[in-house]
Amino acid sequence: MTAAALTDLLALDRAAQDLLFRAARTANTFTDEPVTDEQVRAVHDLVRYGPTALNGQPLRVLLIRSAAARARLLPYVSSGNRDKTATAPLVAVLAADVDFHRRLPELFPHRPQARDWLADRAERAAQARFNATLQIGYLLLGVRAAGLAAGPMAGFDPAGVRDEFLPGGGHEVLLLVNIGRPGPDAWQQRLPRLAYEEVVSTL
Repeated sequence: MTAAALTDLLALDRAAQDLLFRAARTANTFTDEPVTDEQVRAVHDLVRYGPTALNGQPLRVLLIRSAAARARLLPYVSSGNRDKTATAPLVAVLAADVDFHRRLPELFPHRPQARDWLADRAERAAQARFNATLQIGYLLLGVRAAGLAAGPMAGFDPAGVRDEFLPGGGHEVLLLVNIGRPGPDAWQQRLPRLAYEEVVSTL
């Protein structure tokens, strides 16, 4: 089946498919155009409907916008990521709320005992990390849906960022993401992707 025929099997139109996937790139540079609070709110309003186990929604997002907050963050960012983090219009610190279970009576009301299922902190932290990571994927697509580009980074000191911005032990910092209008480097040639036959098998 041709690529064009595969495109026709999807409910999203071709422009939306390209915006979210084919034409989107991970950005390392950004324009000077700011990312507004309204844009971030619109992204959240879209991606909050992505599924998580027990509807727990453990992802927490800390936006680093001010120069003072940026100065506090940069010492914990690896040298290869520091310049682009210093100049990105917005940086998001993405963390898992290890105590997300406290909200389960509200978020999963048909099973009020669900909070008690997660009394063990180690088990709860593992579930928080897993589901927050799912939500990060939704968030990256939401950023693209807003016409923006995301630059996710694992090159930083998670414990240092946690202690600096989210002290108290209730959060695990998972990722930093630079967000903004993509600079020219975002449109470099796309790297290879694995073919269907290399990824999918059927029993």
